[in-house]
Amino acid sequence: MQNKPETNKDISFEDFKSEVLNDYRIAIISRECSLLGRREVLTGKAKFGIFGDGKEVPQLAWAKAYKNGDWRSGYYRDQT
Repeated sequence: MQNKPETNKDISFEDFKSEVLNDYRIAIISRECSLLGRREVLTGKAKFGIFGDGKEVPQLAWAKAYKNGDWRSGYYRDQT
């Protein structure tokens, strides 16, 4: 994901709506992937799995707030 340079100009409602819907789409895809992976483990098709369900929204907020060069340390088991 590329960080856009920060500007002080306001965005239109349509641009805001588009960004919110895109963030929602990303969160839903991430959650569905976690649920599919968990199902594979629980049915015995996979032996082990660490999933990030429940952390989609904070991760999207981090992605919006962090700038190039910022340092972060996520949860050591987080794979999403």
